[in-house]
Amino acid sequence: MKNEQPKWSKEELKIYILLLCAKADWKETPEEMTLIRSKSNQEIFDRIYKEISEDKEDISLDKIEASIEKHHYSTMEIIELKKDIQEVFSADKDFSLKEQYIDEILDNLIY
Repeated sequence: MKNEQPKWSKEELKIYILLLCAKADWKETPEEMTLIRSKSNQEIFDRIYKEISEDKEDISLDKIEASIEKHHYSTMEIIELKKDIQEVFSADKDFSLKEQYIDEILDNLIY
């Protein structure tokens, strides 16, 4: 990872978080990827997907934490983000232990 923190928009951060959720159990299902693509344009999706594919999980979480601190989320934005996260986790009808672990970490970072 580069030493600089990402300067993502809220949309880019959301896509990065959702991709982390899809990758949490080491298998990105077509259902998860279709859902995430529907929440962004192709250019943002492709750029963020390339970035997260090169990051290890701990680096991803560090990037998310740093980026969340920079944005001032309203209560409604947090609720919407959490809803999107849950949609990704339930897209493949399997909420694995690893996904539950990532969900708890994200809760701590977001709230």
